Amino acid sequence: MHMQKKKGLSTKAVVATGIGTAVFIILFKFLAIPTGIANTQINVAQAWLSLIASIFGPLVGGLVAFIGHALNDGISYGSIWWSWVIADGAFGVLIGFFARYLHVTSGTFTTKKIIGFNIAQIVSNIIAWLIIAPLGDIFIYSEPAAKVFTQGVVSASLNSISTAVLGTAIIAIYTRTQTKKDSLEYEA
Repeated sequence: MHMQKKKGLSTKAVVATGIGTAVFIILFKFLAIPTGIANTQINVAQAWLSLIASIFGPLVGGLVAFIGHALNDGISYGSIWWSWVIADGAFGVLIGFFARYLHVTSGTFTTKKIIGFNIAQIVSNIIAWLIIAPLGDIFIYSEPAAKVFTQGVVSASLNSISTAVLGTAIIAIYTRTQTKKDSLEYEA
């Protein structure tokens, strides 16, 4: 009997997206720390997003960030700033893509994996906040380049630091809760 491969998101991925988005919105709305640069803050939701994307992959990571950011903008400001929503979604996809090589569900988060995660998240933050967000601001909203690239530099820098500290910690804590691969021993 030939079985056709199921397409779309699994039930687990849909649930992870829903719960992940809800937590992302709460963190994004209530735990963002102002920087003094207009519309730019330290976003602790990135740490949560790093964990979700590391466990469930790039599609769930991208959806959580995209939907969460869009809903937060709509709730908080009454309109959605699409260039930053797209950038956040891209960050979720990128970190999910890179993080799948970390195998965080294997129960180990070694120094090598921590370094790899932080290189990946810094590259992902640079792409999202120094390229996608400013160019989107310029092309979609005709914002001044100097303003949006300043916001991009601040966002990429602070999100990288926040994710390095909080994201690394939350992933390390999560991996400690997982059974290490090949850790079961045969008892005679």
